[in-house]
Amino acid sequence: MRRIWETIAEIPPGSVANYGQVAEIAGIPRGARQVGYALRHTPRDLELPWHRVVQASGRSAFDPNSGAFRKQRDRLADEGVVMLNGRIDMNRYRWQPDLDELLWKPSSAWDET
Repeated sequence: MRRIWETIAEIPPGSVANYGQVAEIAGIPRGARQVGYALRHTPRDLELPWHRVVQASGRSAFDPNSGAFRKQRDRLADEGVVMLNGRIDMNRYRWQPDLDELLWKPSSAWDET
């Protein structure tokens, strides 16, 4: 789970990633369900930007009538990510890290000691 959490921690403000993309970057091919599992079991004190992870279609995984959906939508809006009719334009907001970012950028969520 740690690799998944580290990957999610790297998604920059104003960008989103889908579950499969997070799994692929974390080195877990076809691991989208594992990303969902890791998110559900994230320690509260980790403070991951969970709201930046959405379905491949750009939709939230939460029911549109739920508090979690509204919280995700509002947090994304605070970062400038627009959700229209419950969907995010993945062509515009999808995180696309370059190779250097993936290889050399230390995760801000983990203590390097």
